[in-house]
Amino acid sequence: MAKRKVLVTGASGYVASLMLPGFREKYDLVLLDSRKEDRTGKAVPGIEVVDLIDPDRKKYAKYFEGVDAVVHLAHKIQRTDPIDHFFSEKQNVEMAYNIFRTSYDAGVRRVVMASSNHAADWYEHNMVHTRKKEVVDPYDYPLSDNFYGWAKATYEHMGFLFANGFPNFSHPSGRELLVEGANAGRKLGVIMVRIGHPRELEFKNYGSDEATFKRVLGCYFSARDATQIFMKSIETENIDNEHGIPFHVVYGISNNTRAFWSLANARKVLGYAPEDDAEVKFAHLVREHITGNPKSGVGRVGLK
Repeated sequence: MAKRKVLVTGASGYVASLMLPGFREKYDLVLLDSRKEDRTGKAVPGIEVVDLIDPDRKKYAKYFEGVDAVVHLAHKIQRTDPIDHFFSEKQNVEMAYNIFRTSYDAGVRRVVMASSNHAADWYEHNMVHTRKKEVVDPYDYPLSDNFYGWAKATYEHMGFLFANGFPNFSHPSGRELLVEGANAGRKLGVIMVRIGHPRELEFKNYGSDEATFKRVLGCYFSARDATQIFMKSIETENIDNEHGIPFHVVYGISNNTRAFWSLANARKVLGYAPEDDAEVKFAHLVREHITGNPKSGVGRVGLK
């Protein structure tokens, strides 16, 4: 059987580095990024340098031809005052549109896009850690308190539009618009993965802040679990939701004891079976900095 052809954007980035070893074994890859080197300056083999923010999609449309699935991980980072992040995040939204549109026009079957827990982080900051809400469901209305999260929530809404497909891009009055061409009526399968904390845990990395460490125990996302959920998002044949639309938002975290984001639909729709639990994997850190410290308490963030 021929390998699936998978295009990965942001291929020199950190999240991609977690999954590319597994992807290289299983898929015929097309790798795109704005640079060929990773953050350490090491060259990543096989990358084509493109500007996916450029509205002239003809410049990179060739890379999408014959592709079965697109994994969009690229993101433009802006390190300025957060209130000014609208401008860079607007470009990220434009890039997401270019990915969806180019994929749609090329006949790509599935787009798996990196969203973020920040698409709905208002609930976490204002409800979860004060125990007004126990778990955030991926279908809670996305509310963020920063422009990064706003952009990710916008990706999700945009993905839903493409999953509805033409001719369902209708007039605001409800009148359906006639759309002609090869893609008329086609729905693009879309999985949005709200990535949690995809880094190995060391207490010193959180400024010796026990509350922050408790949080990352809940949202840890191991490399093998990241690889699994993205592969299942690529390969699961039927992802139709209850309305017949091939669209889902799923949380990207491991099987963490302290999790406060729901994995229910990732398990049900994709068959996601995470193998790691931060509470177990980093038990030595939990013993040393939480259970071994009577002032810390053993519950969630903000609880004693």
